[in-house]
Amino acid sequence: MKLQEYEAAGIFEEYGIPVAKGYLVSKPEEIKEVEKPVVLKAQVTVGKRGKSGGILFAESRDEAIEKAKKLFSMTIQGLEVNNILVVEKAEINREYYVGIVIDRESGRPTLIMTSEGGVNIEELAAKSPDKIAKKHIDPLIGIQYHDSLYLAESVGLSGKDMKTMSGIAVKLYSAFEDYDSELAEINPLVSTPDGLLAIDAVFNIDDNALYRQKFDRKESQTITEREKLADDYDLAYVDLDGDIGIVGSGAGLVMATLDAVAEYGGAASCFLDLGGGAGTEDMQHALEIIGMKEGVRSMYLNIFGGITQCDKIAQGIIDFNPTIPTVVRMLGTNEEKAKEMLKEAGYETVDDMEEGAKKAVEIRE
Repeated sequence: MKLQEYEAAGIFEEYGIPVAKGYLVSKPEEIKEVEKPVVLKAQVTVGKRGKSGGILFAESRDEAIEKAKKLFSMTIQGLEVNNILVVEKAEINREYYVGIVIDRESGRPTLIMTSEGGVNIEELAAKSPDKIAKKHIDPLIGIQYHDSLYLAESVGLSGKDMKTMSGIAVKLYSAFEDYDSELAEINPLVSTPDGLLAIDAVFNIDDNALYRQKFDRKESQTITEREKLADDYDLAYVDLDGDIGIVGSGAGLVMATLDAVAEYGGAASCFLDLGGGAGTEDMQHALEIIGMKEGVRSMYLNIFGGITQCDKIAQGIIDFNPTIPTVVRMLGTNEEKAKEMLKEAGYETVDDMEEGAKKAVEIRE
């Protein structure tokens, strides 16, 4: 579950991490008098919020109210703006990044730091991996202060800021651990005349641990109608930034499909995992959800029939009759029957996953 920025910042403040002073408003008239320039930040859990117009600046209360009205009228990547965080504008000297994420390969939390804050960390890792410092964390021991101190020094901090960054990393891990987090990051953590300050906050909680946390995913305003619908249908759905909708049966197959599409120059707009044992209605629900996402130009349905029966999935495709250009690959239980059903209904199928990925990229309208 992705927390809104103000919720994440509240957790950071609880653990002693310096955060930008601010308050939440749900109406423009709740804006207080502006003594210093402020930043108005739409509370939506999407990436590139600023590029979507979700972060605005104001130097007076009247200007802030007008900017707030503009933000409240917006829908950013499918999410309505219901709350705005108003914070004092920081005097920034330099931007850093510090975060903790679960490294799937090692199966451990990993502390990451870089002096290139305020940018997409995934893009930086791909283009300039030498600018990123990281350290795997033994969950039985936690972060050792000397390790975080070493990382802070390696990304260019010194003196008081180096010690503060190290302390922030230790506190961030404590919050990460206590709240069953999958991702906790500050991007950017900025150097100001008064010291380091977190001016953004990202915090994701493992859905499997929500029963023992105070946050309720279904009551949250941080998920789209598509995600809520997927929850209702007991399907796993994730929004991404591309234009190809992907449906698979099993998390591993879905991940492999994402990679195959990327290999041919495509990018997923979203992906949906049907899970094992999916039936006709599950396929219909999947197509319904993907059809709700704006900007989907093609779909790739990659189905492996183990306990899932391909003919039932095929019936779901036929019954729904998607209007978006669609590539279908099926393999496994009742495969031949399913392919015959789809052929009679006017659908082509492919046998090879890479062939399907290539075609999904090529048929985008």
